[in-house]
Amino acid sequence: MNREVLLQARNVSKRFGAVRVLHDVSFDTYRGEVLGILGPNGAGKTTLFNMISGDLKPSGGEIRLGDTTLAGEPPFRRCRMGIGRTYQIPHPYIGMTTFENLLVAASFGSGRTESESYAFCAQVLVDCELADRANTSSGSLTLLDRKRLELARALASDPKLLLLDEIAGGLTEEESKALVALVRRIRDRGVTIIWIEHVLHALMAVADRLLVLNFGEKIAEGPPQEVIANAEVKRVYMGVDA
Repeated sequence: MNREVLLQARNVSKRFGAVRVLHDVSFDTYRGEVLGILGPNGAGKTTLFNMISGDLKPSGGEIRLGDTTLAGEPPFRRCRMGIGRTYQIPHPYIGMTTFENLLVAASFGSGRTESESYAFCAQVLVDCELADRANTSSGSLTLLDRKRLELARALASDPKLLLLDEIAGGLTEEESKALVALVRRIRDRGVTIIWIEHVLHALMAVADRLLVLNFGEKIAEGPPQEVIANAEVKRVYMGVDA
């Protein structure tokens, strides 16, 4: 694996008033890898994503993309810098078609002109199995197709770092397998991925490393099989007393 660090988090913390959501979390994400993030509900996983994407400001610590600190950079600028993300609940532009949603993401997220974006977005639709819904109003899509569109919009911004937030939730086993295959293809094209997921078998099938959070603190990090075998991870995430 290429060990060049793409994203670096150092002593990142977040408080909402007196409530501590994240505390002193540090980790590196290496270029070309899939880093999986696990943790029970309320562990601080999505809060961490929101600070990487710029939706929230850290209360302490620093996040860097390559050699550039992200402090003060708004979400749209971070997108232009190469950070794409999905959300647990898809938020398509419901007044637009599936293809138009991608064109918006490509034009404003990657900086391409509309004409430059057409061929690129068409390929993203194929990759995400949405080609036959290109002209369908996004407001009429099923939940599964909205999830696919959420991923496709993130890819349309041409990210070098892709944040996936529980994208496999609600999928069948076969759909999860197809999603894992897609994530592998995205990684093989050179996109680095950080993936929050509760569907453990999907994450284990593709993650190079796992990071586990509990009550806002990092409790484990390393190769997937090693992390899953960790006694503390078994206790807090799987409810198993070792």
